[in-house]
Amino acid sequence: MAQNTLYTVVVADDEDELREAVCGMIPWQELGFLLVGSASNGLDALQMVEERQPDLLLTDIRMPFISGIELARQVREVRPATHIAFLSGYDDFEYAQQAIQYNIISYMLKPLTVKGLGEELQNIRRKIDAQFALFRQAPAQGDGQDLPAAALLAALVLDSQADPDSLAQAEGYARRCGLFGSGTEKLCCTVMVSVLLNGEGSTGTPPSFAASVDRLAGKYLRSASFFAPGKVVTVLWGKPSDFEEYLYILADEIPQMAERVLGRRCRIGVSRPAGGVAALHDAYCEAVEALRQGDRAQAGAQFISDLEPAVKGGEPLCKRALETLDQRYMDAGLSLVSLSEMLDVSPNHLSACIKKYAGETFINTLIRKRMEVARELLSGSTLKVREIAGRCGYTDQHYFSYCFKKYCGESPNAMRRRLDAERAGEEP
Repeated sequence: MAQNTLYTVVVADDEDELREAVCGMIPWQELGFLLVGSASNGLDALQMVEERQPDLLLTDIRMPFISGIELARQVREVRPATHIAFLSGYDDFEYAQQAIQYNIISYMLKPLTVKGLGEELQNIRRKIDAQFALFRQAPAQGDGQDLPAAALLAALVLDSQADPDSLAQAEGYARRCGLFGSGTEKLCCTVMVSVLLNGEGSTGTPPSFAASVDRLAGKYLRSASFFAPGKVVTVLWGKPSDFEEYLYILADEIPQMAERVLGRRCRIGVSRPAGGVAALHDAYCEAVEALRQGDRAQAGAQFISDLEPAVKGGEPLCKRALETLDQRYMDAGLSLVSLSEMLDVSPNHLSACIKKYAGETFINTLIRKRMEVARELLSGSTLKVREIAGRCGYTDQHYFSYCFKKYCGESPNAMRRRLDAERAGEEP
């Protein structure tokens, strides 16, 4: 990334004085950053990350409504390419270590001076510079790659004619090369095919992109990537629970990084889980088919499991999602991931469909539904605000009241008083 490029930042802290000081006194552009927003709580911070896609989120670890750690987890799900830096007190250090897996780039102790924060932001800038440079960098000849193993992997994936004896020998060699772990591990595999698009939408994937994909994949799963004409093929393996937790995040992060660092759109096709070496070729064909059937002009990942049956795609899926949301909005634990599991699609696919056909993100769609129900209950029932909050999926009445005022322009109690006054005025 060029030296004059500014990394975008969102600042989140519930202490107004501290937040305003950080936003107003730090010479952001001199340090290589551009401040694009600030938030006083975790909910606003999460929505801002979705909308403005910052390179860095600078957040207090103890926040109202959504804690810093929960915020980090949710940010990783919607914007894994965003780095997170924590501001917090000394007593929260062990607490913060829980979030180390969520792309935490820095942990700063309060109280902070302007000078101290500026110095740490310079460190963060250097770290992001290095990560972006590594993503762009082509590997040196033979650097970090076992060439015989890579050639073997390519043969296993691309060759559909291997006989059983050859496959058995190849699997044994693959394990000795470390491609699939030890013989005692029960692992499954998935094949992912990635392509970079040129400005006009045609594919133009350089061989060096294999190393970029592999570096990101290695953060989450065991992986090996190789370049095939026009595309990068990646074999991922791990426990089923590893795939459930990390595969969808990885499939979002690669296109996000490609757009941010390379200025290129990236499309990805992902296969179903494969049981072993003999199934790798079929998995590769599934990934290619997913890539072929997806929207060729749109960056992002397409999972083969999302293409069948037809109700898993496009407007029918969005309609099913909104219907399910209408039935489950009162569930405090409802999330994009849990809703995608109910509908048997990937979170990536569901998120894209909701944005395209409902016109807003899942989080905003859920909040809007809850607020509409809350408004009806406030005007048509004698339930207490605490009870209405519970019926709308909120365990924290203050969180509910904040969301309601933000959405409706007045607090629940203020709306109820206004409605009561209006009714009283209408009586003869």
